[in-house]
Amino acid sequence: MTSNGTNGAANGHHGNDRTPLRPGIYSPTMSFFDPDTEEVDIPTVKKHAVRLAEAGLVGLVTMGSNGEAVHLSRAEKTAITRATREALDEAGYQNVPVIVGASEHGIKLTIEHCQEAAAAGGEYVLLVPPSYYRYAMDEDAIYEYFTKVADGSPLPVILYNYPGAVAGIDMDSDLIIKLAKHPNIVGTKFTCGNTGKLTRVALATNAVTTQDNGSGYMAFGGMADFTAQTAASGGSGIIAGGANVLPKVCVKVWNLWAEGKYDEALKLQKVLSKGDWVLTKTAIPGTKSAIQSYYGYGGYARRPLKRLPQEKVEFVADGIREVMDVEKSL
Repeated sequence: MTSNGTNGAANGHHGNDRTPLRPGIYSPTMSFFDPDTEEVDIPTVKKHAVRLAEAGLVGLVTMGSNGEAVHLSRAEKTAITRATREALDEAGYQNVPVIVGASEHGIKLTIEHCQEAAAAGGEYVLLVPPSYYRYAMDEDAIYEYFTKVADGSPLPVILYNYPGAVAGIDMDSDLIIKLAKHPNIVGTKFTCGNTGKLTRVALATNAVTTQDNGSGYMAFGGMADFTAQTAASGGSGIIAGGANVLPKVCVKVWNLWAEGKYDEALKLQKVLSKGDWVLTKTAIPGTKSAIQSYYGYGGYARRPLKRLPQEKVEFVADGIREVMDVEKSL
């Protein structure tokens, strides 16, 4: 789609040194805390980032929903993003970009947050629509918010369609396609789970796929639950919380589809979906519990998120055992 061709420039060349977004698996990384003081645990943040890159992820997201951004100060957010970038660089993963959740409820403050993300080493930002004054957030207001932020942000913008986090605001495909014409809006994450919407946006924007770089626009599925389905819908990849625990399985499903091994991809997707549901159902505390059970670190979310009782810890570990056996075999 020629009207969206400028997005390819923003995705990778909005500055000659920007790392291009590649098709594949991304993860919104967890933020880790000392179990007693709840202070940010920077060494574990770094360790986790490197483990995910080693598993084949092609990008990381800090300060996403899984990163507990709402529990962090601006200084802590900056420290975690900077530590993630430093860890990747130190381990030789300079080609793995860091996307930063930088959402605020006002345009001016969001632009400031985007500037801070850039200073911390972020290369792209991921933004939900503002929702505190839900009554005022009609389509025109949402369009103005994203286009004005994109005008002022030093980093390219990825739209984040996550109705569950923003008082039910669910951007439709027409609005997303309209926003995608802005040269500094370079992708959408569909945590709404609507593959039909993803298909329409991917088609209209000539999005990156497993086979074609297209315009450079990225159409991301938002959960590991529909990794193969996203590939089948012409999507560009997945930004999946489950990839914190199951990165190699997510990568394997994606790669099998890219190789045309559709039956194998769908067979493994069923195992992945079964396990990912356990993580989805137990949310951030459950995902951290799974990391602790299988990797020896992870700890707890910041309060007021609850710590899982031992029986729930065992429930999570048992619920993902089948998919973890596959993960450990890869």
